[in-house]
This record gives sequence, structure tokens and C-alpha cells, in this order.
Amino acid sequence: MMRQWATCGQAWVALMRHVTDAAELADDDRGPVLEGPPVLFEMTWLDWTDPLISRFAEASAVELYTRKFTTTSVCAPFKYSYGARLRDFQGVDQLAWVRQLLTQRPYSKSGWISLTGPGECPDAVPCLTGLAFRARREALQMSAVFRSQNAYTSYLNYLPLRDVQADIATVLGLPCGPMRVYVDVPHLYIADADKVGAILSAIPAPETM
Repeated sequence: MMRQWATCGQAWVALMRHVTDAAELADDDRGPVLEGPPVLFEMTWLDWTDPLISRFAEASAVELYTRKFTTTSVCAPFKYSYGARLRDFQGVDQLAWVRQLLTQRPYSKSGWISLTGPGECPDAVPCLTGLAFRARREALQMSAVFRSQNAYTSYLNYLPLRDVQADIATVLGLPCGPMRVYVDVPHLYIADADKVGAILSAIPAPETM
């Protein structure tokens, strides 16, 4: 069953709770993690003014993650650039390709782009592996597929992705519809457990995925 959330902040908190409530201990290059079951959900409103984002977000990380999506250069400590994979992946501007496709064929279901290639260096396989764009119900809907995602910093990916969706929607003369997200391995680093716990304990009436 796919959960639907009115805001990005609600989805973010629910994803962290989903992992903490049903996690298994696992290993990771950055240290031990808690891994949760796969999850599928939708968000309707995504904005930095979201009350939960404004209250609990790490302001120091916002600019870094935004550059990860907007510049074609790799920004440390990341090992890849979403900006490059979206706009110059193996010489192809994938967002321009989607805009052209949906301008010519607004009904198309083929507006899928991949952010991975065959034979990737294992240390640089992006967490975000694919995006899909569809013009439906008089709006541009977008799906994002993550092979893995740190639930604690997930909003730092969702909000820049909303800008990607909005750029294409504007060209098509459409508003942004829901953002659908599938995460195969949602997880939390043990090192972030105290910060996650503080956020979850501060929010009453817990919601789960």
C-alpha cells in the first residue's frame, strides 16, 4: 500500500520512524546502520518553508545538497554529481530530452531517465537511480527511485528534486503534481541515532509508512 503525505516534512518524519520501528542492524562503509523494509509513498507539497523542515533541518547542509543537484562538478564529500547525471550524463542532457519528449508527446509514459550506467565504480553508484516524468491530471507528476537512502537526510534530496520537477513543469505549462518515491533500502546511521531520536520524540501522534 502506498502512503500519501500532504507535506515533505510529514513524509520525512514518517520515513525515519519507519526505519527505527522495523530496522535490522547492518554494515556500511560509513559505519553500522539500521536498515528498514522497502517503502513507497507520495508527497504533495514540498517547500523549504515546511514547518517540520524549518524546525528540524540542518541548515548547514542545505547549500551542499542543493549544489549536488545543480552543478555538474562533484562536491566533496560526495563521489558523484546529480547535476552532471541529469544534465550531462555520457554527453546527454537528460532533462532536455524529457522536456522535448513531453512537449512533443504529452501523453507519453516514456519519460524515464537513468542516473546509473553499466560497470559503475561500486563506490560511486548513486543512491538516486532513476526519475520518471508524466503529464497526468493536468499536472506534471514525478517518480524517484532510490536504491538506498539515508532517512535522516532524505528531505535534502526531495526538495532539490522538486526544483527539477518544477523546471520541467514550467516548460510544459503545467503545475507540479505529486512526487512519488520508492526507496529499496531506507536506513539510518547509528551515529545519527540521538539526533533522529530527538526529532521523533518531539513530534506527538506518530505517523508511520
